[in-house]
Amino acid sequence: MQLENIIVDAIDPRRLGRFWEQALGTRTLTDSGEEGFETRLDLPGGGFLDLCFQPVPQRTTQPQRLHLDLLGGARQLEVARRLRELGASDLDIGQGDVPWIVLGDLEGNPFCVTEQREVHSSTGPLAALPLDSADPDRDAEFWSWLSGWQDAPGNAPRTLRHPSGTGPLLELCLESQPKGSAKNRVHLDIRLEPSDDVDRITREIAVRAGRELDPGWGELPWRVFTDPSGNELCLLPASPHG
Repeated sequence: MQLENIIVDAIDPRRLGRFWEQALGTRTLTDSGEEGFETRLDLPGGGFLDLCFQPVPQRTTQPQRLHLDLLGGARQLEVARRLRELGASDLDIGQGDVPWIVLGDLEGNPFCVTEQREVHSSTGPLAALPLDSADPDRDAEFWSWLSGWQDAPGNAPRTLRHPSGTGPLLELCLESQPKGSAKNRVHLDIRLEPSDDVDRITREIAVRAGRELDPGWGELPWRVFTDPSGNELCLLPASPHG
């Protein structure tokens, strides 16, 4: 299994996807207009993450539990200025006096431009994926098993990273409030390998306090779950190309 996709709900997938493509310097994989937009972030260690923007009829007003931290560092002000020129706006989400800059993308999704941090020295333009958690220790064990990512130095209660030691950090951050009933605006997808037994993995997810969901969308080629804190994720079938 491997972490492959960051899925973002969008009113206008093409418009939002192109914003993030310019923000991160990614390359287009699929441009289906209102049907969806996919763009690939090539990682320093030779891997990749795909950002997939999928259409939804309306955006949720629930607090965002997974967001993107962009690499700022010594160029933080310059990076933030360029993002504003692309259409980002400054947001006050109650962050107070912090060293990072909080912005909203074209559909108001919060994201951050980070200050200088040693742990971001080899992340590339996407520095981190902070994820709200009711129990960071428990959820770190869940996501490490599911993705193969390993414990790494970081500023969050628990931090995971690809075994190569490059690419963004997955940060398990203590939630300010429990997950509500609305679906997260941003979630992660895990790609199965040909040798993976999806039924065995489903049972193991339940043992680890996750659960399978039936979203009522009819027959799907993937299966929908939550992590132990209620954050949605999908298990994608193995790629036909191996």
